[in-house]
Amino acid sequence: MKIFSLICFMLLTASIIAQEEASISSPDGKLEVSVTVETGKPFYSVAYNNKSMLENSQLGLVTNEADFTSKMTLLKSSKGTTSSEYSMEKIKQSHVSYMANTLTVTFANAEEKEMSVVFQVSDNDIAFRYELPKWGDTRACVVEKELTGYNFPSASTSFLSPMMQPMGGFARTAPSYESGYSADEQLESNTSETGYVFPSLFKIGENGWVLLSETGVGSSYNAAHLSSFEDGIFTVAYPDSAQNNGFGSVGAQIGLPGHTPWRTITLGENLKPIVETTIPYDVVDQLYEPSQDYKYGKGTWSWIVWQDNSMNYEDQVKYIDLAAAMDFEYILIDAWWDERIGYEKMEELIGYAESKGVDVFLWYNSNGVANDAFMTPLNKMNTSIARKKEMKWLKEVGVKGLKVDFFGGDKQETMKLYENMLSDANDYGLMVIFHGATLPRGWEKMYPNFVGSEAVLASEMLIFSQDTRNKEAFYASMHPFSRNAVASMEFGGILLNKYLNKGNKEGQERLTSDAFQLATGVLFQNPVQMFALTPNNLEDVPEFELDFLRELPTTWDETVFIDGYPGKFSVLARRHDQNWYVAGVNAEKSLKKLKLELPMLSGKTVTLFSDDKKKETHSKEIKIPSSGKISVDIQPNGGFVIKN
Repeated sequence: MKIFSLICFMLLTASIIAQEEASISSPDGKLEVSVTVETGKPFYSVAYNNKSMLENSQLGLVTNEADFTSKMTLLKSSKGTTSSEYSMEKIKQSHVSYMANTLTVTFANAEEKEMSVVFQVSDNDIAFRYELPKWGDTRACVVEKELTGYNFPSASTSFLSPMMQPMGGFARTAPSYESGYSADEQLESNTSETGYVFPSLFKIGENGWVLLSETGVGSSYNAAHLSSFEDGIFTVAYPDSAQNNGFGSVGAQIGLPGHTPWRTITLGENLKPIVETTIPYDVVDQLYEPSQDYKYGKGTWSWIVWQDNSMNYEDQVKYIDLAAAMDFEYILIDAWWDERIGYEKMEELIGYAESKGVDVFLWYNSNGVANDAFMTPLNKMNTSIARKKEMKWLKEVGVKGLKVDFFGGDKQETMKLYENMLSDANDYGLMVIFHGATLPRGWEKMYPNFVGSEAVLASEMLIFSQDTRNKEAFYASMHPFSRNAVASMEFGGILLNKYLNKGNKEGQERLTSDAFQLATGVLFQNPVQMFALTPNNLEDVPEFELDFLRELPTTWDETVFIDGYPGKFSVLARRHDQNWYVAGVNAEKSLKKLKLELPMLSGKTVTLFSDDKKKETHSKEIKIPSSGKISVDIQPNGGFVIKN
C-alpha cells in the first residue's frame, strides 16, 4: 500500500511539474519560446537557432480586480496553428502569407482568477497578448500596469529613441515621437526617465537582432512604450499621467472577456527579418469597410520650405501648378488656410486644382482642449458634432484627405480620438494623415482610410535645426531598421533646394546630395508622400531628377533587405509591378564601397543615379552582370538609386 501511494505521489508531482512550463517553436523550428513559473511568477524566454535572444523575462498584469504578477500557477496550455493570406496596397509588401504556431498558456492567481497569454510564433516573429475572461459576475476591469519584461543578454546593445517629456515641446504638444536616436549604446546607458518609444531595436551580441513593438492598439486600449533600463531589464510602460494635461487614465478600461494589444518581437541572425517583417499587420483585422477605393500618390506642400507666409491664394496656385508639372496627384494645404484664404476662396482654389488634375489634402489642428497649439482651423476635429459638420463640407467641395496635427499622448482617451476621426472620415470618403502624433500600430490594416503618420524627427526639423541637418544621413540610415520597419512613415522629404528656405541662396544649408534625397524617396515608405519640392526646382534641378520623381511609386509589391547597419548605411530594394528600385545612403564620414548582390536585376540594363565628391548627382545606364553582383560607391552624406 505504501509503494502504491508513493507511486501516485510521484505521478502527481510529475504532473504538477509538467504544468509549470510550456514551449512553442516556429514552423521552421528555429525560433523557440519557453514559458515557466518560478516562485509563483510567470516568465518567458526566447531562443533562435539555440542562441539566447531574451533571457527569463517576467509576464503579468495588474488590474483593479485582480493581480496576475505573483502567487501564480500554470493551469494548462494548448497548442495549435494559425494562417492567413491578405493583400494590402499601402504597406511594404502587397501580398502576405502568414503562418504561425500558437501557444495558449492559462494561469491562475491566489484567488483562482484566470489569465491567459496567447503566443503566435512565425519563423521570425512573435506576437503575444494577455486575454482575460469574465470572473464570475465581473464583466469589466481597468488594466493598471503591465509587467511584460525584456531581459536581454548582457552583450546586447541598443538603438533607441527617447519618449518626449509630457506637455513639453511646441505649445505643450509632446510627446509626439519626434526625438532622435542613439546607436549601439550599452544597455545600462538607457536611463531616460520617460523611457523609449516603440519600435525598439537591439543587437544581441553575435547572436543576432531583436526589434520590439506593439500592434492592434485602437480605442479599447492605451498605447505603450519601453521603460528605461532598470534592474537589468526593460519593461512595457504605460503613458505618463501628465500627458494630455493630466486628463485620462494611464491604463485601459476593458470589457470582459477582453485582451491587451499584441506585443511583437521580430528577430533573426541578421537584419533581413527586421526590415521585411509584416507582423504589425499579420495579427490584426480590418475594423470597417472602406467607403470607396482610396487613391495613393505624391503631393506638394508649401509650408515645409516656404512656411506660414505661403498660406495665401497665390502661393498655393504656384504649388498646384508645381504638382501638375510633376504629375503628382495631390497638394497639401497646411495651417492657417481658413483664416488666410478662407472657406469661400478655398472652394475656388480646390476647383482650380481639380482643373489641373490635382486633388487636395487640408490641414487641421486636432486640438480643442489638450494643449496650447493655436494654429487654425481649431475645434473642428476634436468633437463628433464639429467633425461631421466639417467633413460634410469637405466631401461636398471635393477634398480627398486630411492632415490632422498636434495630439501629444498615448492614453486610451487619445486612441479613441484617433479611431473616431478615422471612422468618421471614412464615412465621408476622406483619407487621413496624422502629424505630431503617435506611432501607428497596425493602423494601415485596421483603418482602410489611414494613409500614414509622422511620428519621427521628420523633414520640418531639417528646416529648424542645425543638429538635425548634421545628422540627416544618420537618421535616414536608422529608419528602415526601426521606425519604418513597423509602420508607414510620412516624412515629407525630398528636399532639392540647396538652402532650405524660400530664397534658396543662403541660410539653412542642406548637407546631403540630391542622390541622397532621391534615395530616401525609396527608403522611406508611405502610401501618400508629400514631397518638399519648391516651384524653383522646376528650373534649378536637373530634368533627369525631376523625371525620376515623376515616375517614383509610393506603393510597393515587395521589399528586400540588401545591406546595411543602423546608423551607418542602409540599402533596400523595393518592387512596384515589374520595376525594381534599389536605394542606399551613407551616414559615415568616408566613402562607402559596397559589393551588392542583386539577383532581381541579373543581366538587366538599369539606370544608376549617384553622386560624386562635389555632391553633384549623375545618371547613367549600366549593365548588371548575370551574377547579379555589382560594386557601388556611396559618398559621405550621399546616396544612390538603381532603377530598371
